[in-house]
Amino acid sequence: MSGFDPDWLRLREPADRRARNANVLNAVTAHFADHDTVRILDIGCGLGSNFRALSPHLPAAQSWSLADHDASLLRGARDAICGAGTAMSVQTHCIDLATDAARLLDLKPDIVTAAAFFDLVSASWIRDFVAALKAWNLPLYAVLTYDGTEQWRPPHPADAAVLSAFHAHQAGNKGFGPAAGPKAHEILAAALRDAGYRLIEGDSPWRLAGAEDATLIAALAAGTAQAVRETGLLPVSDIDAWQAARAHTRASVVGHKDLFAYS
Repeated sequence: MSGFDPDWLRLREPADRRARNANVLNAVTAHFADHDTVRILDIGCGLGSNFRALSPHLPAAQSWSLADHDASLLRGARDAICGAGTAMSVQTHCIDLATDAARLLDLKPDIVTAAAFFDLVSASWIRDFVAALKAWNLPLYAVLTYDGTEQWRPPHPADAAVLSAFHAHQAGNKGFGPAAGPKAHEILAAALRDAGYRLIEGDSPWRLAGAEDATLIAALAAGTAQAVRETGLLPVSDIDAWQAARAHTRASVVGHKDLFAYS
């Protein structure tokens, strides 16, 4: 699995927190309202953003298992969580999620969670993981799965071409086979329904605007431009011009989807 810059994960976390769909989150809260304790397995945990966003909405007695392939991110997650003074149980698991994610279900969690993860994996990985979830009859809370929609203001002549090339880059192998990219939520939801799960779904777009999001907008433009350069699908001069314009854009909306699947 391709690694992520910790600075990028920190930068995007406030936007991720704002974007989470309240109806889907409330469904998770209601599902565990009569539980005294909850055991959570978070896959692709990064720096622990799911812990910080979800833990206030669950019963106080929680046990978290944070799983990622990147040991440095896991250390950062644990340091941040412990540094905040939590009394909750937190364990980390450094594991190759491409091949061994299903083994984590042996931890017997009450729910599996993932944030901004499923668009990185392949369609076959998604279907295999859903089958493993169903074998344990475990619910899934998957948030911030990129859905392929983007709006930038003001518009730029290269927007459509850049987005198309970016999607081509997203379909590349991130360590799990050809990535599902913008089709991930659709594939995940279909697999869960086919397995007999009930679903609550909702949009969770980033809505970026103003000074508070200026740094994230510039970083998003830079990351998109670099990904498009790597495809070789557009002239470098066109990409550079687009990035220069987008680094100072006034507003951006980036589409994501959330879901809660339960039996």
